[in-house]
Amino acid sequence: MKYYNVKKVKGSFEEVIEKTKKELEKEGFGVLTEINVNETFKKKLDIDFRKYRILGACNAPYAHKALTAEDKVGTMLPCNVIVQETDAGEVEVAAINPIASMMAIDNEKLKPIAEEIKNKLDKVIKNL
Repeated sequence: MKYYNVKKVKGSFEEVIEKTKKELEKEGFGVLTEINVNETFKKKLDIDFRKYRILGACNAPYAHKALTAEDKVGTMLPCNVIVQETDAGEVEVAAINPIASMMAIDNEKLKPIAEEIKNKLDKVIKNL
């Protein structure tokens, strides 16, 4: 089982970021955090790195269900979605597969929640 779902998307890097955020919103996700990896690497390490952003997406009703079922699952939240420029100059979007990450937790109550979130994130990727 792959731990992510990925798609190459047409458009500029910034256009794909905005489109990804809109598709996440359609599925009930808000972006809580946005980490600009290339800026951070430049500032902290003086390393030039390709355009790479990590969007920390959260669907509050599902996060509540998951935290109610397993209080330590917060260590795996929010759901990360990455947008990166590939070596070929293309823009790629990848989202975590929450089923794969939840396999680390022995709690059957989380399985249907992870499946629903996976379906929503798969829809986001498909609609890009």
